[in-house]
Amino acid sequence: MTGFGKASDNFKSKKYSVELRSLNSKSMDLNTRMSSLYKELDTPIRKLISEKLCRGKVDFSLSVESVSDENAFSINHDLAKTYYKELKSLNETLGEKTEDYLSVILRMPDIFNTSTDEELDEEEKAFILSVVNSAVDNMNDFRRKEGEDLEREFNARIEEIRSALNEVPQYEETRIETIRERMKKGLEDIQSGSYDDNRFEQEMIFYIEKLDISEEKMRLSNHLDYFLETMVLPESGKKLGFIGQEIGREINTLGSKSNHAEMQKLVIGMKDNLEKIKEQILNTL
Repeated sequence: MTGFGKASDNFKSKKYSVELRSLNSKSMDLNTRMSSLYKELDTPIRKLISEKLCRGKVDFSLSVESVSDENAFSINHDLAKTYYKELKSLNETLGEKTEDYLSVILRMPDIFNTSTDEELDEEEKAFILSVVNSAVDNMNDFRRKEGEDLEREFNARIEEIRSALNEVPQYEETRIETIRERMKKGLEDIQSGSYDDNRFEQEMIFYIEKLDISEEKMRLSNHLDYFLETMVLPESGKKLGFIGQEIGREINTLGSKSNHAEMQKLVIGMKDNLEKIKEQILNTL
């Protein structure tokens, strides 16, 4: 959900510039910044942004500057005269030499009358909203490019998990045989030195069933397919998060049942890829 969008255009003697910056958020969290003259547009601007950006922590700013020297400002003559009298009086009181009062006065607050007191007409309002709309479109283009990069990464990470999953079966027979030999040796070490073969096989079957991972492998494979199917759907970020949790649950169960060094290495690789997926899911809509 991170992104940046910018747009600017001229209307009569003004240049309107809009900037949008977005960070990750579970919902739409919009902060707007503009001068008081344009506050009446706050509601339609919020509506436009919320509809087109869906969610994210979004900062919006609207800046305006004059592009014409004509009537851009005028000097407040009455205030200038007041400043002049006060400065001259203070100068005489302090006994200072005569100063260039004009250069000082032009730096004083509110000495210039600007055109900010004017009211917005409908044409100007529509123009401003069009600039906002362009900035939002530019942000969506930014997000779209970032989404394409994320899609490639998700595909690569999911396939790495699937590749590791496909390597698991080669170790299963060795794993079962290792368990069998370990149990058999333990029984042989008992002082009596004898045991019931039939009972031993029954216990082996029970133990191996508890450690069976066929269901976990099947569910994990299905979750990987579901992730890829969901990824191409619009606004699927939250759903991908839930699927990621299910993938993690199956990987953890595989790890707890594996009892085999090579299988544990595969599980660790799966977990590493899944963590990287989870980090990037936060940046998806």
